[in-house]
Amino acid sequence: MPAAVVRYPRRRGLIRYSCLVIDVKDLSENPDKFRASQRARGADESIVDAIISADADRRAALIRYEGLRAEQNVFGKKVAQAKGEEKQALLAEVKELANAVKAASVEADAAQAKQEELLRVIPNLIVDGIPAGGEDDFVVVKTVGTPREFPDFEPKDHLEIGELIGAIDMERGAKVSGARFYFLRGVGARLEMALLQMAMDQAIEAGFVPMITPTLVRPETMQGTGFDVKHDAEIYRLAEDDLYLVGTSEVPLAGYHADEILDLSEGPIRYAGQSSCYRREAGSHGKDTRGIIRVHQFNKVEMFIYTTAEEAEAEHQRLLAWEEQMLAKVELPYRVIDTAAGDLGMSAARKFDCEAWVPTQNAYRELTSTSNCTTFQARRLNIRERVVNEEGVSKGTRAVATLNGTLATTRWIVAILEHHQNADGSVNVPKALQKYLGGLEVLPVI
Repeated sequence: MPAAVVRYPRRRGLIRYSCLVIDVKDLSENPDKFRASQRARGADESIVDAIISADADRRAALIRYEGLRAEQNVFGKKVAQAKGEEKQALLAEVKELANAVKAASVEADAAQAKQEELLRVIPNLIVDGIPAGGEDDFVVVKTVGTPREFPDFEPKDHLEIGELIGAIDMERGAKVSGARFYFLRGVGARLEMALLQMAMDQAIEAGFVPMITPTLVRPETMQGTGFDVKHDAEIYRLAEDDLYLVGTSEVPLAGYHADEILDLSEGPIRYAGQSSCYRREAGSHGKDTRGIIRVHQFNKVEMFIYTTAEEAEAEHQRLLAWEEQMLAKVELPYRVIDTAAGDLGMSAARKFDCEAWVPTQNAYRELTSTSNCTTFQARRLNIRERVVNEEGVSKGTRAVATLNGTLATTRWIVAILEHHQNADGSVNVPKALQKYLGGLEVLPVI
């Protein structure tokens, strides 16, 4: 990957991220496309008009404030030149004007705060052509491979296999930490480390910079990435420290260049972050309670890209191709789905999921997802690039685009154990993984 030149603007005190989460000018000039986006998501369309109204109020309040400030400056010069009774009369007027300026400032701040509150809750504008609707309204893009049949024996689920080969211990995980926690031990621990290392090796070969990221972040980093820290029940918060446990290394990687100006003239900036991830799994009571499909803690390698707005869709296709490359290495049948608008989440404009076949569930289950967040996160985090015309003259700055994609995670173990199992519960190791397991070809029953 070409080295990126990163320029740091002057800062005063703590980092202050931008609240312009969408292009308000674009929204005001083209409200119908934003209404259509909200409609496709199944979200409130009226917020578009509310933002336009709030922006008008903000502008009017600011004009009033600046007019009074200009008037105040003129009066200040008159007072300096006046004498006697005239000066006393002017001072009285100046006092009244100062009160008016103060009131106008409060009004402008309130209008700004109202607009920012609305902007914080409107999701990203979707990409044209994605399916409308909710979780079940996805479109299958393609199916790769054939689900394995088991004519000679009844397949075991991943937990039964994991216990037979000494790989998964849910009972002691619950004893130590509670429900939805687990221990990976022996070949289970080795299998996860092998997966993550193979993913990182592939990422490095593709030009990604490897990163070990923080798993605790500040609220403005979490909020800037597109997570609602006030209302998102999935997020773990450390109240005493006002820090949040991340559910993906996308969060620290998005915040890595906050308040910076990037040089993308030599191509995208690509990072591969490895971290532990934490999710409450709120609302999933009774779902996937057996095994390690839906757990509170897991490990993951996440790709993250900064690029230009024009290159974002092409980079999205590259991310999907890298995910499929990994799935091919572990020899799993899978399908790619184009996620419906209502299931995108706050920051994604489009998302593709790769779902692997899980034999005992007779269903495809998500192993990877890749999202094009366009300029949404960058606007929130104030990440820009310098714009230069053909003559090399600077034309100011603009928001960059950000994208993310999963390359491997703990859940992959579920599909690998079930798809590659043998009748006795042992598991054949996919050829590409064998070198990461010291040449081990079979995970044996113990």
